[in-house]
Amino acid sequence: MTFSRCDLVLKDVTLPEGRVTDLSIRDGIVVHAGSPLPADECISCRGLTVLPAAIDMHVHMRGGVQHKKEDWKSGSMSAIAGGVTVVVDQPNTVPPLTTAETFRTRVTEAARDSLCSYAINAGVLSNTDIESLWKAGAMAFGELFAASSSYGEGLSEETITSALEEIGRLGGLATIHAEEVRPGAPHDLASHNRLRGPAGETRAVGRIAGGGHPCRLHFCHLSAASSVASAGSASVEVTPHHLFLSYEQAGDTDTFCKVNPPLRTEAERRRLWTAWDRIDVIASDHAPHTLQEKKVPFDVAPSGIPGVETMLPMLVDAFRNGTISLNSLIAKTSWRPAELLGIPKAGYFPGDRADFAIFGVLGSPVSADDLHSRAGWTPFEGMPAVFPEFVIQTGKIAFRRGEFFPASPRWYTGRGYNGGETMSDRADTAPP
Repeated sequence: MTFSRCDLVLKDVTLPEGRVTDLSIRDGIVVHAGSPLPADECISCRGLTVLPAAIDMHVHMRGGVQHKKEDWKSGSMSAIAGGVTVVVDQPNTVPPLTTAETFRTRVTEAARDSLCSYAINAGVLSNTDIESLWKAGAMAFGELFAASSSYGEGLSEETITSALEEIGRLGGLATIHAEEVRPGAPHDLASHNRLRGPAGETRAVGRIAGGGHPCRLHFCHLSAASSVASAGSASVEVTPHHLFLSYEQAGDTDTFCKVNPPLRTEAERRRLWTAWDRIDVIASDHAPHTLQEKKVPFDVAPSGIPGVETMLPMLVDAFRNGTISLNSLIAKTSWRPAELLGIPKAGYFPGDRADFAIFGVLGSPVSADDLHSRAGWTPFEGMPAVFPEFVIQTGKIAFRRGEFFPASPRWYTGRGYNGGETMSDRADTAPP
């Protein structure tokens, strides 16, 4: 058998089961695992940890009129530098992505500026033409807001039910922001937690999961073990900030830790870790706000935490210190998101997408000065992490020890995409 020349070889890659092999890559795909094929470039991975790059299913890349918070260039740089090569952008933008026209404008913006590959969800309001967004290329629908949040309008049960019926008819995925919000204005992190408490979140999850909806459901950013347990057969997403932070670790009125759903007590944070095996996906809910927006009285400060760049590095540190297994890390950050979205799997075997994050031996504390988000701050300051030395995207070096390189990002569309001028990779493997 003869092989044409490859673009890249990753040499001496240690696979999760311990076997060492060489990965030969051509046209963005792993074409051979074994002795290396002739290639234009080679990276020695001896002593390094080579992971399939992450898919972050939940980011808010801002842009447009919110470009001072973040835009596709800065947000995608942050993703790549953190080992994330595919992001799924949420639709509660300004304006929201609830028409085919606004959706296409968003795709054009991402195609022009993003360094990483991307998919884009469609928003849902009471009068949204869901089918037109599905045909325009929406990866999924939502967050559908069971309670209002920053730039997200809370929907009535009737609207949610109607939307889920239509999304189910099309064969789409609905992503749910499940909360109950009690009356009142929070004045500190503890009262924010009470007004949007874990019991209310759990009830909201159970109500929707048990509603018999003919639709695939995905619950976003669940913050309590009881909520995870209430999700039934739906897929479950949890954020690093709910795993690693509690409001008791912060100052009472620390607006940089204000987020929806709120940070919980330290005891609740620890209980969330006990649900690790049931959690399908770790996603950042990357929601950057500027320093100036956060440095205001607590009751008017926006909710949201930037986290796409720190997500995988903090989880790699958790693997290194024995908190989680390597297989579960890969599954929850790369393989399960790919399965849910219908994006080709990144991995170590012929036919797999050649997206990798390659980590050295040494870690370093998180520092806002080293991050690439336009937000310019992080609630994880000083926490341990292991950042990638190399990131491979579509078979090309996209990041090498602090330097970025062009690497052919792709638009991954949902299965309903009916074509258009923008090139894409259609998600055609998602389950019905």
